[in-house]
Amino acid sequence: MTFAQFRVTAILFLFASQSFAQSAPRIAIIIDDLGYQMAAGRRAVELPGPVVCAILPGTPRATQLAWAAWERGKEVLLHLPLQSVDHDGAAEPGSITLDTTREAFADTFANAMASVPFAVGVNSHRGSLLTRHPGHMGWLMEEILRAGGLYFVDSYTTQHSVALQIASERGVPAIKRDVFLDSNPAPENVAKEFERLKALAREQGLAVGIGHPYPDTLAFLEHAIPGLVEEGIQLVPLRELIDFQR
Repeated sequence: MTFAQFRVTAILFLFASQSFAQSAPRIAIIIDDLGYQMAAGRRAVELPGPVVCAILPGTPRATQLAWAAWERGKEVLLHLPLQSVDHDGAAEPGSITLDTTREAFADTFANAMASVPFAVGVNSHRGSLLTRHPGHMGWLMEEILRAGGLYFVDSYTTQHSVALQIASERGVPAIKRDVFLDSNPAPENVAKEFERLKALAREQGLAVGIGHPYPDTLAFLEHAIPGLVEEGIQLVPLRELIDFQR
Protein backbone atom coordinates (compact mmCIF):
# COMPACT_ATOMS: atom_id res chain seq x y z
CA MET A 1 0.00 0.00 0.00
CA THR A 2 1.40 3.40 -0.96
CA PHE A 3 1.42 6.31 1.48
CA ALA A 4 -1.33 8.01 -0.52
CA GLN A 5 -3.51 4.88 -0.32
CA PHE A 6 -2.82 4.58 3.41
CA ARG A 7 -3.77 8.23 3.93
CA VAL A 8 -7.07 7.78 2.06
CA THR A 9 -7.84 4.62 4.05
CA ALA A 10 -7.12 6.41 7.34
CA ILE A 11 -9.37 9.32 6.38
CA LEU A 12 -12.20 6.96 5.40
CA PHE A 13 -11.83 5.07 8.69
CA LEU A 14 -11.91 8.31 10.67
CA PHE A 15 -14.98 9.48 8.77
CA ALA A 16 -16.72 6.16 9.39
CA SER A 17 -15.86 6.29 13.10
CA GLN A 18 -17.24 9.82 13.41
CA SER A 19 -20.40 8.86 11.51
CA PHE A 20 -20.90 5.89 13.83
CA ALA A 21 -20.42 8.08 16.91
CA GLN A 22 -23.02 10.51 15.59
CA SER A 23 -25.54 7.79 14.78
CA ALA A 24 -24.95 5.38 17.67
CA PRO A 25 -27.79 5.07 20.18
CA ARG A 26 -27.20 7.27 23.20
CA ILE A 27 -28.21 6.73 26.80
CA ALA A 28 -27.83 8.78 29.96
CA ILE A 29 -28.02 7.26 33.44
CA ILE A 30 -28.95 9.21 36.56
CA ILE A 31 -28.46 7.96 40.10
CA ASP A 32 -31.11 9.62 42.28
CA ASP A 33 -31.53 10.12 46.03
CA LEU A 34 -27.89 10.76 46.86
CA GLY A 35 -26.99 12.71 49.97
CA TYR A 36 -27.84 10.58 52.97
CA GLN A 37 -25.28 7.77 52.89
CA MET A 38 -21.63 8.45 52.16
CA ALA A 39 -20.55 4.91 51.26
CA ALA A 40 -23.34 4.34 48.74
CA GLY A 41 -22.93 7.88 47.44
CA ARG A 42 -19.21 7.47 46.80
CA ARG A 43 -19.83 4.18 45.05
CA ALA A 44 -22.35 5.93 42.78
CA VAL A 45 -19.91 8.76 42.10
CA GLU A 46 -17.24 6.24 41.13
CA LEU A 47 -19.36 4.41 38.56
CA PRO A 48 -17.57 4.27 35.19
CA GLY A 49 -18.43 6.83 32.55
CA PRO A 50 -20.48 10.04 32.68
CA VAL A 51 -23.15 8.81 35.09
CA VAL A 52 -25.17 11.74 36.47
CA CYS A 53 -25.40 12.25 40.24
CA ALA A 54 -28.72 13.66 41.53
CA ILE A 55 -28.32 14.93 45.08
CA LEU A 56 -31.10 15.76 47.54
CA PRO A 57 -30.77 19.23 49.09
CA GLY A 58 -30.15 19.67 52.79
CA THR A 59 -28.99 16.09 53.29
CA PRO A 60 -25.98 15.34 55.53
CA ARG A 61 -23.61 14.39 52.68
CA ALA A 62 -24.98 16.62 49.90
CA THR A 63 -22.07 19.02 49.68
CA GLN A 64 -19.37 16.36 50.05
CA LEU A 65 -20.87 14.17 47.37
CA ALA A 66 -21.38 17.12 45.01
CA TRP A 67 -17.68 17.93 45.38
CA ALA A 68 -16.71 14.29 44.85
CA ALA A 69 -18.85 14.05 41.71
CA TRP A 70 -17.48 17.30 40.30
CA GLU A 71 -13.90 16.18 40.93
CA ARG A 72 -14.59 13.06 38.86
CA GLY A 73 -16.13 15.03 36.03
CA LYS A 74 -19.70 13.90 36.70
CA GLU A 75 -22.71 16.10 36.08
CA VAL A 76 -24.44 17.05 39.32
CA LEU A 77 -28.20 17.59 39.58
CA LEU A 78 -30.26 19.20 42.31
CA HIS A 79 -32.78 16.44 43.09
CA LEU A 80 -35.59 18.75 44.16
CA PRO A 81 -38.31 17.24 46.41
CA LEU A 82 -41.79 17.99 45.05
CA GLN A 83 -45.04 16.91 46.65
CA SER A 84 -46.38 13.52 45.58
CA VAL A 85 -49.88 12.10 45.64
CA ASP A 86 -49.31 9.31 48.14
CA HIS A 87 -46.26 10.18 50.27
CA ASP A 88 -47.40 10.49 53.88
CA GLY A 89 -43.98 10.55 55.55
CA ALA A 90 -42.21 13.54 57.06
CA ALA A 91 -41.36 16.33 54.67
CA GLU A 92 -37.82 16.11 53.33
CA PRO A 93 -35.42 19.06 53.47
CA GLY A 94 -36.13 21.49 50.66
CA SER A 95 -39.59 20.11 49.91
CA ILE A 96 -42.00 22.16 47.81
CA THR A 97 -45.75 21.58 48.14
CA LEU A 98 -49.00 22.95 46.76
CA ASP A 99 -49.17 25.19 49.83
CA THR A 100 -45.78 26.78 49.11
CA THR A 101 -46.19 30.47 48.28
CA ARG A 102 -44.35 32.08 45.37
CA GLU A 103 -41.94 33.86 47.70
CA ALA A 104 -41.28 30.72 49.73
CA PHE A 105 -40.80 28.78 46.50
CA ALA A 106 -37.99 31.12 45.44
CA ASP A 107 -36.33 30.96 48.86
CA THR A 108 -36.57 27.16 49.04
CA PHE A 109 -35.14 26.76 45.56
CA ALA A 110 -32.24 29.13 46.29
CA ASN A 111 -31.39 27.32 49.53
CA ALA A 112 -31.58 23.96 47.78
CA MET A 113 -29.21 25.11 45.04
CA ALA A 114 -26.79 26.45 47.63
CA SER A 115 -26.66 23.06 49.37
CA VAL A 116 -25.73 21.22 46.16
CA PRO A 117 -22.70 22.95 44.63
CA PHE A 118 -21.82 22.43 40.98
CA ALA A 119 -25.42 21.57 40.02
CA VAL A 120 -25.88 21.96 36.26
CA GLY A 121 -29.52 20.93 36.27
CA VAL A 122 -32.59 20.06 38.32
CA ASN A 123 -34.59 16.87 38.40
CA SER A 124 -37.77 16.14 40.28
CA HIS A 125 -37.88 13.94 43.37
CA ARG A 126 -41.32 12.33 43.76
CA GLY A 127 -43.61 15.10 42.42
CA SER A 128 -46.56 13.05 41.18
CA LEU A 129 -48.86 15.75 42.54
CA LEU A 130 -46.91 18.97 41.98
CA THR A 131 -45.78 18.21 38.42
CA ARG A 132 -49.46 18.18 37.39
CA HIS A 133 -49.85 21.86 38.28
CA PRO A 134 -48.91 24.39 35.57
CA GLY A 135 -48.64 27.26 38.05
CA HIS A 136 -46.03 25.63 40.26
CA MET A 137 -44.18 24.23 37.26
CA GLY A 138 -44.11 27.74 35.84
CA TRP A 139 -42.54 28.98 39.05
CA LEU A 140 -39.98 26.20 38.89
CA MET A 141 -38.98 27.08 35.34
CA GLU A 142 -38.70 30.75 36.31
CA GLU A 143 -36.26 29.84 39.08
CA ILE A 144 -34.28 27.55 36.77
CA LEU A 145 -33.97 30.36 34.24
CA ARG A 146 -33.06 32.85 36.95
CA ALA A 147 -30.25 30.58 38.14
CA GLY A 148 -28.87 30.55 34.59
CA GLY A 149 -27.50 27.74 32.46
CA LEU A 150 -29.48 24.92 34.08
CA TYR A 151 -31.50 22.19 32.44
CA PHE A 152 -34.47 20.23 33.79
CA VAL A 153 -35.21 16.50 33.94
CA ASP A 154 -38.75 15.35 34.61
CA SER A 155 -38.43 12.10 36.56
CA TYR A 156 -41.93 11.49 35.18
CA THR A 157 -43.55 9.87 38.17
CA THR A 158 -46.97 10.50 36.65
CA GLN A 159 -48.24 10.44 33.08
CA HIS A 160 -50.21 13.57 33.97
CA SER A 161 -47.06 15.65 34.40
CA VAL A 162 -47.05 18.99 32.59
CA ALA A 163 -43.47 19.79 33.58
CA LEU A 164 -41.91 19.08 30.17
CA GLN A 165 -44.58 21.12 28.39
CA ILE A 166 -44.06 24.11 30.70
CA ALA A 167 -40.27 23.82 30.31
CA SER A 168 -40.66 23.94 26.54
CA GLU A 169 -42.97 26.94 26.72
CA ARG A 170 -40.53 28.81 28.99
CA GLY A 171 -37.43 27.94 26.98
CA VAL A 172 -35.81 25.66 29.57
CA PRO A 173 -33.72 22.81 28.07
CA ALA A 174 -35.42 19.66 29.32
CA ILE A 175 -35.89 15.93 28.93
CA LYS A 176 -37.86 13.22 30.70
CA ARG A 177 -37.02 9.86 32.21
CA ASP A 178 -37.75 6.82 30.05
CA VAL A 179 -36.93 3.92 32.40
CA PHE A 180 -36.67 3.40 36.15
CA LEU A 181 -33.99 0.75 36.46
CA ASP A 182 -34.89 -0.41 39.94
CA SER A 183 -38.51 0.23 40.86
CA ASN A 184 -38.13 -3.41 41.80
CA PRO A 185 -34.49 -3.57 42.98
CA ALA A 186 -34.09 -7.32 42.52
CA PRO A 187 -31.01 -8.00 40.35
CA GLU A 188 -32.97 -9.76 37.61
CA ASN A 189 -35.35 -6.81 37.35
CA VAL A 190 -32.50 -4.29 37.13
CA ALA A 191 -31.01 -6.34 34.30
CA LYS A 192 -34.39 -6.50 32.53
CA GLU A 193 -34.95 -2.74 32.78
CA PHE A 194 -31.42 -2.04 31.58
CA GLU A 195 -32.15 -4.09 28.49
CA ARG A 196 -35.34 -2.08 27.99
CA LEU A 197 -33.34 1.15 28.28
CA LYS A 198 -30.96 -0.02 25.54
CA ALA A 199 -33.84 -1.16 23.34
CA LEU A 200 -35.50 2.25 23.63
CA ALA A 201 -32.23 3.97 22.74
CA ARG A 202 -31.91 1.83 19.63
CA GLU A 203 -35.51 2.61 18.69
CA GLN A 204 -35.58 6.32 19.56
CA GLY A 205 -31.92 7.25 19.20
CA LEU A 206 -31.69 8.20 22.87
CA ALA A 207 -33.07 7.21 26.27
CA VAL A 208 -32.75 8.26 29.91
CA GLY A 209 -32.60 5.78 32.78
CA ILE A 210 -32.85 6.51 36.49
CA GLY A 211 -31.50 4.26 39.21
CA HIS A 212 -30.88 4.55 42.92
CA PRO A 213 -27.90 3.82 45.16
CA TYR A 214 -29.06 0.33 46.03
CA PRO A 215 -26.27 -2.26 46.34
CA ASP A 216 -27.67 -4.47 43.57
CA THR A 217 -28.18 -1.54 41.20
CA LEU A 218 -24.65 -0.22 41.73
CA ALA A 219 -23.13 -3.69 41.38
CA PHE A 220 -25.01 -4.26 38.13
CA LEU A 221 -23.98 -0.91 36.63
CA GLU A 222 -20.35 -1.37 37.62
CA HIS A 223 -20.36 -4.51 35.49
CA ALA A 224 -22.72 -3.44 32.67
CA ILE A 225 -21.53 0.06 31.78
CA PRO A 226 -18.10 -0.95 30.43
CA GLY A 227 -19.79 -3.35 28.00
CA LEU A 228 -21.93 -0.69 26.30
CA VAL A 229 -19.25 0.25 23.77
CA GLU A 230 -19.09 -3.29 22.41
CA GLU A 231 -22.88 -3.16 21.95
CA GLY A 232 -22.62 0.03 19.92
CA ILE A 233 -24.29 2.20 22.56
CA GLN A 234 -22.86 5.46 23.87
CA LEU A 235 -23.22 6.50 27.51
CA VAL A 236 -23.17 10.29 27.31
CA PRO A 237 -23.53 13.28 29.63
CA LEU A 238 -27.11 14.35 30.09
CA ARG A 239 -26.44 17.81 28.64
CA GLU A 240 -25.24 16.15 25.42
CA LEU A 241 -28.39 14.06 25.27
CA ILE A 242 -30.58 17.12 25.74
CA ASP A 243 -28.69 19.05 23.06
CA PHE A 244 -28.87 16.03 20.72
CA GLN A 245 -32.67 15.83 20.91
CA ARG A 246 -33.23 19.54 20.21
